[in-house]
Amino acid sequence: MSSADYIVLSCYLVGIFAVSVIVGTRNKSAVEMFAAGGQSPWWTSGLSGFMTMFSAGTFVVWGGIAYKHGLVAVAINLCYGIAALLVGYFVAGRWKELGVRTPAEFIEIRFGRAALHFYTWSMLAFRLVSVAVALYSLGVLMVAMMPLSEGNPLRDPATGNLSVAWAILFFGGMVVIYTMIGGLWGVLLTDVLQFIVLNLAVLFVVPLALAQVGGVGQFVEAAPKGFFLPTGGGYTWFFLAAWIAIHYFVVGAEWAFVQRFICVPTSTDARKSSYLFGALYLVSPLLWLLPPMIYRVQNPIPSGATANQINDLAEQAYIQVCHSVLPSGMVGLMTAAMFSATASMISSQLNVFAGVLTSDIYRPLAGANEGGRQLVWAGRIFTVLLGAVLISLAVAIPVLGGAEKVIVAITSLMVVPLLAPVLLGLFSRRLGTRTVWMAAGVGAALALPWLALKLACDEAGWLAESKTWSDQVTWVRGNLLVHARSIELLIGVVVPAVLVGVLHHTTRATDAGWTRVSQVAVARAEEPVLQSSRMPALIVGWSLAASGMMMGILAISDTENRSILGAFAAVLWVLAAAILGFSSRLAKLQESEKAYADT
Repeated sequence: MSSADYIVLSCYLVGIFAVSVIVGTRNKSAVEMFAAGGQSPWWTSGLSGFMTMFSAGTFVVWGGIAYKHGLVAVAINLCYGIAALLVGYFVAGRWKELGVRTPAEFIEIRFGRAALHFYTWSMLAFRLVSVAVALYSLGVLMVAMMPLSEGNPLRDPATGNLSVAWAILFFGGMVVIYTMIGGLWGVLLTDVLQFIVLNLAVLFVVPLALAQVGGVGQFVEAAPKGFFLPTGGGYTWFFLAAWIAIHYFVVGAEWAFVQRFICVPTSTDARKSSYLFGALYLVSPLLWLLPPMIYRVQNPIPSGATANQINDLAEQAYIQVCHSVLPSGMVGLMTAAMFSATASMISSQLNVFAGVLTSDIYRPLAGANEGGRQLVWAGRIFTVLLGAVLISLAVAIPVLGGAEKVIVAITSLMVVPLLAPVLLGLFSRRLGTRTVWMAAGVGAALALPWLALKLACDEAGWLAESKTWSDQVTWVRGNLLVHARSIELLIGVVVPAVLVGVLHHTTRATDAGWTRVSQVAVARAEEPVLQSSRMPALIVGWSLAASGMMMGILAISDTENRSILGAFAAVLWVLAAAILGFSSRLAKLQESEKAYADT
């Protein structure tokens, strides 16, 4: 990266930190710290939910699939949109109607304190490892763009670039600090800024990349056969249907997403936030997965390339296409966008689990007042502690070898067994604590032996290394590997969903947890309905205006790329003016409605 790129990236990081400091002054209670006081606008919550699904893996994994298989990667990501729309219709409003402060509070009331501890520690372990893998991937991406001179203590002698460990420590530490200071408000607002930066940066990459390959017509003509089909490369229609089902449970019941439905003023706002999330995922995947698809035409897979060579090309596709088309300054902005993708995922998980540890584990033990500052400081301490564990795990990923892959695989297999009782417990008065233990137990009983068998059948497994097995065993091993994805979907989605359904239909009595939840919903329904805050629109609008000013200065100094940088600055200013103008009109409308209600 050039000096201009480093300046842009530094200004971006300073700006994110400044936003967190500004909104951190609002955190005077646990409700503000972990639920934004119930005043988050629906569009802020929806954009934050959209960004929570991102990570550096979006560019590496999905970008790699887009390079190798084309439109398949887009089809997979469209599944998130369908799942979010279904959640908006069936689930999102229900979370807000219950009146619970956190998803963990719902689990404790509905299924008991033992279930709360089980979910807290199991989900925390799974998510810390998966987020650590994402942070490690971010470090790998970042160091590829940051060469350092000899003698620099942060330099990796083997690559000549920034050391991965230092990159993880710096960027991970940055996320921990702004999450600790800003709380959920900081997470929400930085997510919105990151959404805008990410999509605007990609919006400029696409036409520039298409121009390099001769336009849309030449791109379509030169693309490999089957490149624009929605399935292929082992990704079938069954996989896509199961992917929708998995992420219906993820978006509808995983704590980071549920937090977005709880932090808005009304159930209507909760539904609208999920609809926005879903609609964006039906439109945007084609935009931000086009660059690696275009790169496949620009740099085709060489004939005779090995599997490792193809994977290296695929994983570097996004970075290489950005480097080839973006001018100085905008490469730094794209680097910031890649940081943003993982930062959003990390900050969301840190905030939600710090909230659970503070409000649902620590507060009952300490007897602390829910509205006091003691819980705010406890939440900040838990955020730092979780961040330290996360960074340590990310740095240790290379030492762990394949261990993190096994843990992430267990997570994917256990998503539905863990979340199905929670999601269906929102609507079924019959399901009780027994459902939690049975679903988790059956899921683990199927997932663990399958993973052991899969590892044994893998190329480095003991079944592959043995020369004494019969042809029949070899045939079975080969077919298991070919159909591994379908088997995992059957184990991880179909079986637990059917089990919970059977438990619902075979149980007749109303569970005591349902009664407790209903009583809480009735009691809290009497609390006054809050209005959404104007603060997010003001901060986002002025932040975009400042970003436009920075890009305008770069346009003046860079005569070669003045038109591109100037156009980018103009788009940022137009967006800033539109957001600030809309905010002003909305504030006047709310004031007139309040005055009318008072009379």
